[in-house]
Amino acid sequence: MQRYPVDVSPFMAVPADPTSQDWANALALIGAGHAIVFAPSPLTPSIPAVSQSLGLVQMVARDVTGALDPDVEQLTYADVPEILALTALTKPGPFLDRTIELGNYYGLRAEGQLVAMAGERMRAPGWTEISAICTAPEHRGKGLSVRLIRTLVHHINDRGEQVFLHAVETNPAIGLYESLGFEVRRRLVGTSLSAPT
Repeated sequence: MQRYPVDVSPFMAVPADPTSQDWANALALIGAGHAIVFAPSPLTPSIPAVSQSLGLVQMVARDVTGALDPDVEQLTYADVPEILALTALTKPGPFLDRTIELGNYYGLRAEGQLVAMAGERMRAPGWTEISAICTAPEHRGKGLSVRLIRTLVHHINDRGEQVFLHAVETNPAIGLYESLGFEVRRRLVGTSLSAPT
């Protein structure tokens, strides 16, 4: 049973077929906060936790062309306040004070302001997930997310790794990802667990 530090990411891992003891261990790890677990089907925890489930798709980059972009900048800790403001506005998924530690994050600016970003999150041997793909509403439709995705694909492929991502199954951006060469690999359920207070 493992989870990321609470200020890095809310994700945690549980066994494929968790027992009552596994859920008790999960509750201890959750503490006073909450955690999110991905699984092929909804998990019914045998612990007194409030759970909420959300359908997801896992997509892999089968034929996505990576490309460097001279206007894309790598984001650092100094950019975290702007990152948190952008993710609060656009809600691409959980982004916390130390999420930037999970990998490389990149952004695009307009008049000095961060208006689009994307970065790296979960990893598996030979694979890196891209996440936090978001654009401020007034800058959508300009291809900023595509430029950031291509930048990430370039860097990840250059390391000899492959790219995957997760999206809520109702996210209209799935069509964009498919047009770039992503394919749905599997469907998952994200279950949010909150420890009782």
